[in-house]
Amino acid sequence: MDAGTPRLGVGIGWRREIDLTVERLDVDFVECVAEDVDPRRLPESLSLIRERGLPVLPHAVSLSLAGAEPLDTERVRHLARVATAFDAPLVSDHVAFTRAGQWEAGHILPPPRTSESLDVLVDNVRQAQELLPVPLALEHVAALVEWPDAEFTEAEFLARLVERTGCGLILDVANLHANAHNLGTDPEEFLDTVPLDRIAYVHVGGGTWQDGIYHDTHAHPVVPEVLDLLARLHARTSPPGVMLERDDRYPSDDELAAELAAIRAAIAR
Repeated sequence: MDAGTPRLGVGIGWRREIDLTVERLDVDFVECVAEDVDPRRLPESLSLIRERGLPVLPHAVSLSLAGAEPLDTERVRHLARVATAFDAPLVSDHVAFTRAGQWEAGHILPPPRTSESLDVLVDNVRQAQELLPVPLALEHVAALVEWPDAEFTEAEFLARLVERTGCGLILDVANLHANAHNLGTDPEEFLDTVPLDRIAYVHVGGGTWQDGIYHDTHAHPVVPEVLDLLARLHARTSPPGVMLERDDRYPSDDELAAELAAIRAAIAR
């Protein structure tokens, strides 16, 4: 992301359901969902991982930075407290909104890619950055539909966001794979346009096909095409870290270890 961004290596998303598994796996860092952590009573497993010297990176899912509603500063302050509790080098969320008025989506949704939407996003990101003790990185999301009348490609939208806020990026190759198939995103154009030097780390997740649509489920094995995209990314740049995401239908320790090995092999191609 910049000269001060740590080299993270290969990591995995920490979840309570696989806390003991994560402790046993050979990883260099972990990411936790910030909203699932009380900074006053840290999970024993995450405390142990941190005591071993592994970075713990808080990843928020509810800041709704791309929403038109006023920024919920208490959610940002919670993220800040979690970052401080783990002495985290950075935090993250998504280029997305999760609420509108009294309506809570319960999911991260992509914003319209317009100048007006970008202005709102930039203002919210800048407010959040003022409240956070460490740098903020933002992740592009997988989507099944697009808003009409887009003024920018996804990559152009991200590049302008980074230029105006100085934020980092979490580049999710699984999301890029999903959007390529479902929305027609050109992966090569995407990688040519986004500022690769601003990548904080990379997400890799699994998915599945259903009725001709690729679903980024985080509940299935990583498909070979996603690993190919990871290799193509690494042919262009060397991101500080790469992380495996798994949020449901957790496999055995050996299967997760095999997926981490496949990620390392893709990086080394």
